[in-house]
Formats: sequence, C-alpha cells, structure tokens
Amino acid sequence: MNKTVRVRFAPSPTGALHIGGVRTALYNYLLAHQHKGQFIVRIEDTDQTRFVAGAEQYIMEALAWLGLQPDESPLAGGSFAPYRQSDRKPLYRQYAEQLVKNGKAYYAFDTEEELKQLRADEEAKGNKGFRYNAYAAYPFRNSVNLSAQETQELLAQNLPYVIRLRVAPHEIIAFDDLIRGHVQYNSNELDDKVLLKSDGMPTYHLANVVDDYLMQISHVIRGEEWLPSTPTHVLLYRGFGWQESMPQFAHLPLILRPDGKGKLSKRDGAKFGIPVFPLDFVLPNVEGDDAFIKGFREWGFEPAAVLNFLALQGWSNNDNREFFTLDELISHFKIENITKAGTRFDFDKAKWFNQQYLMKYDNAVLAAKIRPFLPADLQAQHDDNYLAKVANALKERVYFLADYYNEGKYFFHLPDFEHKDLQAKLAKETNEGKKRDLSNALKTNQDNIKKLVERYPDLKAAFVELIAGIGETADFTETHLHDLVMEFIQKHQLKTKEVLAFLRLALSGQMQGTSVFEMMAIFGKTETLHRLQHFANYLAK
Repeated sequence: MNKTVRVRFAPSPTGALHIGGVRTALYNYLLAHQHKGQFIVRIEDTDQTRFVAGAEQYIMEALAWLGLQPDESPLAGGSFAPYRQSDRKPLYRQYAEQLVKNGKAYYAFDTEEELKQLRADEEAKGNKGFRYNAYAAYPFRNSVNLSAQETQELLAQNLPYVIRLRVAPHEIIAFDDLIRGHVQYNSNELDDKVLLKSDGMPTYHLANVVDDYLMQISHVIRGEEWLPSTPTHVLLYRGFGWQESMPQFAHLPLILRPDGKGKLSKRDGAKFGIPVFPLDFVLPNVEGDDAFIKGFREWGFEPAAVLNFLALQGWSNNDNREFFTLDELISHFKIENITKAGTRFDFDKAKWFNQQYLMKYDNAVLAAKIRPFLPADLQAQHDDNYLAKVANALKERVYFLADYYNEGKYFFHLPDFEHKDLQAKLAKETNEGKKRDLSNALKTNQDNIKKLVERYPDLKAAFVELIAGIGETADFTETHLHDLVMEFIQKHQLKTKEVLAFLRLALSGQMQGTSVFEMMAIFGKTETLHRLQHFANYLAK
C-alpha cells in the first residue's frame, strides 16, 4: 500500500448510531491504525429533512465510549476542516457547475408534480422501470432537451432547478471491490441522479465524492447497501477527471436479524429484546415501550467486549482465534478475510464475550465497575471490599455489569418471602408471554416456601439450635461454616439437602445461586444471623 491510508466513517445525524455503523467505524479504524494512517469522522448532514437534534453528539459519544477516537472530526478538527457537510455547502455548487460545463451533468427544471404525473402515466402503460435519463424519450425539461437559449432564459428567470449527472447509455461501469472482487454495472440500469438540489444542498452522491477527493480518502469501507450507488460515484470520479485519485472500495456484508430474516433494523432491538445501539436511545416518532431501546453501555457491556464481538461479525482470523484486544485487532485485521455473505447477529455470543471479559477482571476492578449500576442509596451503604466479594461470588453466573445487582439483589436486600416484587411486576405486565413466565416463577417460589413451611414444625427445634450455634462461632470463614453445619446435620441425622435449602432460602430467598457458605461469609455474622432469624420469624407465623 503505497499512499497514505486515510479512511472516513461518515454517518448521517438522522438518529442513533446503529450497531452496523459501529462495525463500519471499527473496520475503518483498524485499517487506518494498521497502516499508520488517519481515521476521520465526517458528518454527512445533507438531508436536512431527516435531521435529528442531538444525533451528532450521540454518535461522537458512542465512538468515544468504544475507544474509537478519530484523528480528524468536527470535534477534533484537522487540516481538511470543516468535517460537517452542511458547513461545506458553498463549495459543492462549483463542482456541480464544473460537471455541467464539461458536459457530464445538466440542469433539470422539472417540478416534482410533473415528474410524479409522468411516472404515473408510465406505470399506467405498464412501464414499471421509469427512470430519469437525459437520453430517454420523455418530455423532460432539462438543458439536454432544451436549446442553450431556452436554458439560459429559464436560469435568468430564477426558475428552481436541480443539477443531474449525465449517464451515457450502453456503457459498462466496472470497479474492483476489496471484498467482492470485480464488479460491473450496465449504465442502462442507472438513472441520472440529482447531484445538487434546488435549495443548493448537495445530495449524498456529489458531497460524498467531492469530500472524499478533497480529504484524500484512500479507502471507502462502507455497508453493502451502498454498492448500487458505487457506479454513480465511479462516473463522478471520471467526470471530474479524478480517476487516479479514486479510492479503493470495500462493501461490508449485512448484519442480519437473529432469525436471519433480513437486515438487523433499529426496531428489531425492541422486538428481540436486544440492544442495537451503543448507548440508550429513544426512537423518534415511536410511542409506547417500543420507543426506548437500551444501549450496550446501559446493558452493562464492556466496550472491549463489544468491539471484539463486532470485529468477528463478518470477519475472521485465519486461525479462528476469538479473543483480541484492540491493538491485536489492528495487527491481525485483513479486509480480504471479510465475508461476502450476511452474518446473523448472535446476541448470545455477544453476552458470552462480555462474560469472558468480566471474568478476567480483578475483583477490586469489578467492584468499581459494579458500583454505578447500583441504586444510589445502596452505593453509599456498601464499601469496595463488600462489592469485591459479591463480584467474586457472581462473576461466573452473570453476563453484564447490571446483572450483579439484577441477579444478585439478595446481596443488597433482605429476602421478600411474599414475593411482592414479582406480584407487582405480574400486575403491570401486558405481554402474555412475559405474564406466563412471571406466573410460573411466582408459583415455583411459592411452592418452594410452602414445602419448607410444611416441614418447619418438625425441624423448628433443630433450626433454632443451628442459628444459636452459628451465632456462637468466632470463625466466619467458608470452610469453618461448612464444617460447623455438616457436623450439626450429622449430629441430628438430618437431610443435608433439606437443611441447605432452609439456609439458602433464608439467606437469599432463592433456591439456586451462590454457595450457602460463601453467602454467609460475605454477609458476616451479624447480617447472617439477622436473615436466619427473619426467616424463622416468617415460618413461625
């Protein structure tokens, strides 16, 4: 690779940054850093009708959270500023006019109403392939069909017009794609794209090519959906005489829905209960629960785990290795190892990756990461030492930072043997599937307690004695507590499973989870005795 590698990630501020966009940014970042080049973020906001306030800030914050810091951007600046297309508006007209002067583009004065009527007339005749093309036999009002004098008169009248690319018929437009190999289109399949709109704003096609040329972009790595636009861009490079500066193209495969049925969309997040954005986002023009989608950050994902997972969504190393740091991804990344076929978004795999990353952390590090996911009052109640012990107990059972609280609430709250939380959730739930799951969970918990309540009269004396014995011991280590309870079980010839069930339920309100003796050691003597007595009082009602 002879010339300096300069790549750009060019999102539109029309909403949240989709996870497919994050993968595009990542691949651009990897290539740039692998070749000591520059990674540029350019905001393509030419479509002002779809502009969403706050979207640009969201995009930059998401990239910062992931650690994909650009070398040049609207925030960082750079030698090729400005990096927001709306701030570059004045320069696009001169390039569009240059194409008109060279005979590669033309003025078109057709109104939207005229084109809509013409399209309807053609469809009524059975022509479903209507395209705007200067060489087609349609009564278009443009500078190709009009005389030079007529065109100048219309311009002098300040009649609204657009500038369109002039596509010659019967021409093969070919280019080499780094992922898809040799690609070619017939120009008869194309229409004459609008390059400059009547309000003076450029379309994506013109702004994209002009900016890539002026910013000396060496590689364009973007989604598969832009592949059909590439022949138009190739024609623009030819029209400007910039063939030697045309970047190398690489069109990435789609990220598909978990069921494989189509491209993963923003609203699939709500449908499948998975994040599709890096950060929390409220979907515009959507009401109800589906309007809000929780981001990877708020789920409790680690940025490094997200990048590792995303890198493998369409790319694989030759030795099928799975774990990479960002620096290792930079070293190993190869565009030619990107697949052509779409790849399913495997959320279970993403969860697994995150779990593996969390498990590698020292407990003290995890304690600091867990703290922000606790309710504010609990953050003040528990020190780092306690949270480190909780982290150690749960790290092989959870997938997300948020799970340390959601799955380990018993470490922070006295057990609720009446299951008021579950009953409240069930009362509010409207989804039949979720209601069924909650009902089953509630019944299981109630049945477990019912069985123990029925046995309690026979075990009451023993249980009271056990609580007293635990209260008398000075050694509150796991090993000693285990030995103490086992000796008690043998002395009274009780069933180990039954006694441990009593202890587990008393301590956590659950029948599964952390070891009974590990829980007791984490709680300490005072809290352990408080919980055991709390359960005994409940059973005695």
